Amino acid sequence: MAFFEVRDMMIRFGGLIANEDVDLAAEEGQIVGLIGPNGAGKSTLFNAISGLIEPVRGKVLLEGENILPLLPYERAGRGIGRTFQNVRLFPSISVFENLLVAYHTRMRGGLLANVFRLPRARSDERRARGRAEEVMEIVDLHPYAQRRASELSYGTLRMAELACLLMLTPRMILLDEPASGIAQKETEALGPLLRRIRDRLGATILLIEHDMPLVMSLSDVVYCLDLGRVIASGPPAEVQRNPRVIEAYLGRRAAEQLEAALAAAAGGGSASAAGHRSGKGSRTGGRRD
Repeated sequence: MAFFEVRDMMIRFGGLIANEDVDLAAEEGQIVGLIGPNGAGKSTLFNAISGLIEPVRGKVLLEGENILPLLPYERAGRGIGRTFQNVRLFPSISVFENLLVAYHTRMRGGLLANVFRLPRARSDERRARGRAEEVMEIVDLHPYAQRRASELSYGTLRMAELACLLMLTPRMILLDEPASGIAQKETEALGPLLRRIRDRLGATILLIEHDMPLVMSLSDVVYCLDLGRVIASGPPAEVQRNPRVIEAYLGRRAAEQLEAALAAAAGGGSASAAGHRSGKGSRTGGRRD
């Protein structure tokens, strides 16, 4: 049994089927890429996993437990964490304060304990500040700790949003296009950062991304959605060469050209090998004469 699974997922909005018969799995500690053209149903699938919409049928299993009956905050409590395509931070407070706000669900002191600064509240605050320092070190946000969110570049905002998510120590992280809208230098740093998060926190990552070099170099397994269905899955190199994936992105003609090129390459390789064996035999025969 996989650490995380989506089984037989179907999502429908009236007469429009957004996802159908979707099966997906991730082993603990894997980085799994989810690709597909715009409108393929990737973010819709994330919304169902995180509890924002209710599917018609299917299961979402975390360590064998079906979490679909749980409310979004209960899924977060089980370790499901998610970022969105649009950054959602408090613009008028600092990055460090945003991280502390993100941690509030882990605080147990209560209103009165915080108002009167009781020992439990002080302990919660020390824990939150320690966690924020640790997360900022992982994401390399210390230079921006006291900067207001409204003063940051879009790329730094995305890193701050990811840091807020990490404050909750998620076991399953859903990232919706983390490289979207950020500079090339920041994109290049994103791959090592996600590996560092996986290695340091032991998290499993499910990643929607349109940056093909990034997702193919980063992922252990890749799934491709088109028109709401999984059309290919497997190692990145295998999915990248799949004619159905090429067709989904570039059209049928490009897929047919790819198939022809692969067939020609395979045929040429066989002919070359046969010629090599034939030539080798004739030379040997000459020496016997």
